[in-house]
Amino acid sequence: MKQSLTQLAADGPQPCAQGVADSLADYRARIEAARVYDVAIQTPLMAAPQLSARLGNRVAFKREDMQPVHSFKLRGAYNKIASLSEAEKARGVICASAGNHAQGVALSGRHLGIRAVIVMPRTTPPIKVRAVANFGGEVVLHGDGYDDAAAHANELMARDGLVYIHPFDDPEVIAGQGTIAREILEQAAEPVHAIFVCVGGGGMLSGIAAYIKAVAPHIRVIGVEPEDAASMGAALAADERVTLPEVGLFADGVAVKRVGEETFRVCRDTVDAMMTVSIDELCAATRDIYEDTRALTEPAGALAVAGAKKYAAETGVENAHLVAVTSGANVNFDRLSYIAERAELGEQREALLAVTIPERPGAFLEFCRIVGDRSISEFNYRYADDETAQVFCGVKLANGTPERDALISDLNDAGYDVLDMSRNEMAKLHVRHMVGGRAPGVGAEVLYRVEFPERPGALLRFLEAMGSRWNISLFHYRNHGHAHGLVLVGVQAAGESAAACREALDAIGYDYAEETNNPVYQRFLKSR
Repeated sequence: MKQSLTQLAADGPQPCAQGVADSLADYRARIEAARVYDVAIQTPLMAAPQLSARLGNRVAFKREDMQPVHSFKLRGAYNKIASLSEAEKARGVICASAGNHAQGVALSGRHLGIRAVIVMPRTTPPIKVRAVANFGGEVVLHGDGYDDAAAHANELMARDGLVYIHPFDDPEVIAGQGTIAREILEQAAEPVHAIFVCVGGGGMLSGIAAYIKAVAPHIRVIGVEPEDAASMGAALAADERVTLPEVGLFADGVAVKRVGEETFRVCRDTVDAMMTVSIDELCAATRDIYEDTRALTEPAGALAVAGAKKYAAETGVENAHLVAVTSGANVNFDRLSYIAERAELGEQREALLAVTIPERPGAFLEFCRIVGDRSISEFNYRYADDETAQVFCGVKLANGTPERDALISDLNDAGYDVLDMSRNEMAKLHVRHMVGGRAPGVGAEVLYRVEFPERPGALLRFLEAMGSRWNISLFHYRNHGHAHGLVLVGVQAAGESAAACREALDAIGYDYAEETNNPVYQRFLKSR
């Protein structure tokens, strides 16, 4: 973690710290003895020709999305359960999970003929509940989130004497995931420059890094996290485990607030660098994987590819062999439209612009002439008053950021006031669906972005807590397969009333942020 990405690309990894050799030797032995292939397959290392051509490097995907449960999690779960004593197996196993670990534990239990209890939040999508049941898991639905489910799993473990199977913080789980690294070294037809690995609790990263540093320490091992769930990066930067106050849920497979104790210890000694990527970059990577493989990964499954792309762009490395682990494909179908919507922005193939045009004959035509023959992905325009109008415009780009900057410059030179909204979350999530929604005469409006938990009664609880003290003047809801729905709400409140409104929101306990000063709101929604 002492080198910049550019230094790492040019100079290679630094030697591991003194005293690490014994730990690496232990993990190498565990990994080489791991019993994952009773149920898991040796997944292919597949070339990605289209992405390779664009990046000027030789990119390969390690296809863990092709496992029987469509995720690498099966390796660690099975290796841990298979290592139990006969007496422990007779007691049965339990875990708390709403995702891939649950399916890995369920299938492992069925294969070994032992009871596998899976506690899942009541908010878990039905497709995942059915998948766990189909793999032989005994599903228990409890609570509205992971923490509730985990607490109940601990109660059942104590009551029934079950053995708890941790999703990442266990040496046998780590060793199971580490078999991925052994396969990469066996399958690679040429020297590997770097391996990119998605990170949640750190089980796969620590397993891969431990094996690589024991066998081929010259290979760079780089962890990739979402910008809004970078718990391992924060821990390594602080040189101690930290607990993030909140994590984003788009890449729910890696939404971990605190990494494991053992995974942190291993990663601190073996990981060369950490990277973060945005939601848009994740969506663009999902499309890249699809274009080369016709496979649809879940958001967390595309993290490593997004990291490899960013690494190539930031370091300028060329003609290098980059391996990215595509870690899972358990994507909710209702997320696909959202992923497609954001992919163009993530690849910088689209710009979202707000443009103020004069309200006079010919102004709209003049604006379109400056945009020229570029493809328009979205165009929202509505008469507002006799002076000016606001245009919400999506423009396809052939040359990424330089072309966007040139278009904005041309519009500014022509006298148009332009706001680049390409990285404005409120614009992308809400306002693009609400343009033309000004409400004349609405005074003292305060705007909030609120995360609603996706469970029955969440909206009712919100409205009851707000009561009749304030008038709700705007309400827009979006959900794209998250555990939380995204709500934009306008409330008529001013002065002391606004302060009381914030106190009421605090009491509800939903995460929220004020957006009243967001320039996109000012242009498109605020009453004049």
